[in-house]
Amino acid sequence: MIAIPEGQSITPEEYLEWEEKQPLKYEYLDGQVFAMTGGSISHNDIAVNLTTILKNHLRGKGCKVSMADAKLGVSEIGPFYYPDVMVTCDETDRRATKVIYHPCLIVEVLSPGTEAVDRGRKFQNYRRISSLKEYVLIETRQIFVEGFRLNQNGIWELYNYGEGDEINLTTVDLSFPIEMLYEDVILEGVEEN
Repeated sequence: MIAIPEGQSITPEEYLEWEEKQPLKYEYLDGQVFAMTGGSISHNDIAVNLTTILKNHLRGKGCKVSMADAKLGVSEIGPFYYPDVMVTCDETDRRATKVIYHPCLIVEVLSPGTEAVDRGRKFQNYRRISSLKEYVLIETRQIFVEGFRLNQNGIWELYNYGEGDEINLTTVDLSFPIEMLYEDVILEGVEEN
């Protein structure tokens, strides 16, 4: 097993070999590894709701839906991330056992500690994936979703969804009420009675 001293840079190959033997998941960026921490219950519930919606819609259509334990490679040399939900319709990815490289849809459920990274550096890196056509950010503190969709001119357009709206994921030809995402979810910061 490779021991990685704090702050030491490692190659993508070393990361892939080392991380496979770890009890925790680690993301990889610019030679550094970052431990993945657990999310909140609302974060999990939203991800489960979306995964269920997508899985039911895509059953038998040649696409694969993956959750937080599936590793995404922006390229063969990284970065490597664990998106909350992603969909790939690529034949190679459908047979993958370790890393997905060709997603068409990536979704991150926002947490206060990761929101800036999800909006910034992560999205910047995700946009390097040629197969990616939609990137979705889901709030846990309010009913609000932001969808970024690549148009035919290669420009990412923003679509906002709030209470009462129908979410439209064109990449997978799916529309559904936003309330389905938040079914049985206690929003973060909202007191339980």
